[in-house]
Amino acid sequence: MKKNSVNNVRIIHEYIKYLRDAKRQDHSTIDGALKSINRFENYTGYLDFNKFKKKHAMGFKKHLLAQKSLVTGERLSKATVLTATRHLKMFFQYLVTQKGYRAKINYSDIEYFNLSEKDTRIANAKRKRNIATIEQIMKTLEAMPHSTDIEMRDRALVAFIILTGARDSAVASAKIKHIDIGEKNFYQDAREVNTKFSKTFTTYFFPVGELPSQIVTEWIEYLNKELGFKQSDPLFPKTKLGHNKNQQFEVVGLLKEHWSNANPIRKVFKQAFEIAGLPYFNPHSFRNTLVRLGENLCRTPESFKAWSQNLGHESVLTSFYSYGDVPDYKQAELMRKLAEPAKDNSSNMEEQFKQFMAFQGMIDKK
Repeated sequence: MKKNSVNNVRIIHEYIKYLRDAKRQDHSTIDGALKSINRFENYTGYLDFNKFKKKHAMGFKKHLLAQKSLVTGERLSKATVLTATRHLKMFFQYLVTQKGYRAKINYSDIEYFNLSEKDTRIANAKRKRNIATIEQIMKTLEAMPHSTDIEMRDRALVAFIILTGARDSAVASAKIKHIDIGEKNFYQDAREVNTKFSKTFTTYFFPVGELPSQIVTEWIEYLNKELGFKQSDPLFPKTKLGHNKNQQFEVVGLLKEHWSNANPIRKVFKQAFEIAGLPYFNPHSFRNTLVRLGENLCRTPESFKAWSQNLGHESVLTSFYSYGDVPDYKQAELMRKLAEPAKDNSSNMEEQFKQFMAFQGMIDKK
């Protein structure tokens, strides 16, 4: 089997540093880029990157569009192909700025990584999102067992994520000291908490009912008083395994260590919704749940800005564009209302829109 040329290995290493330190990309984003580059190398037989021509870009696109997924057995989705070709395009755009490549790679050849307009539209088409309602999440919390250390931790984990909307990577790295029960907030300190873009901010508990707050409060008290955990210990410690009498691994308690990644959190969520007899909702989808809740509760642009900021969004438009799609049932409801006789509220709507845009403009200038 052919292996990377020395030049390829070196420049990929430099590209990783560029993405991490200059572009401030997180590990998952960098891993995705590297996976796409590896696919391209496999296709070209590990050709030295400085020999790149447009025929390689065109051939790679054709190759991907004909490839089948190892998971589904069906052809790769247009979205997957688009992501891979964009990764390659960005990589070669970086290469043409580097010594040893800028004189050998034709910049216009890189444009041949672009998919057709039709395939790009298909790839960018929005899919229906599987988003839990607050009622479903409360039902799940009520159904989850909580008699053992592990069960209490898992239940508190689900409660904490709907209470804060925190990303699973941040939750996995959170310490007890980052939670202020009295002030009802989670201080996401990027020096210790794995936040997106290493951003430090404070999240105040969302108004999702008393149960999640009660569960989290009792969990922290249990960690401190019953298990002797300190402020610098993990909020959600990893599972401790030991050998039983048959020399088989079994759960024996909790370690004062963080999970190394967010995979155990997703496993907890899957099991929790199975117990409740509901479809699986991943941890990140709770952020969509909270945006929808905010759309119903917030009455002014300023209040929705605060809600958006509580999710870690610098711009309120991020919440609208990334999380705030109108669900099918809401779309149908709104369209039915539009069919009803109009009321004299056009001036009021216009004034609200002006207030929103003025407020957003003021925020963007800060």
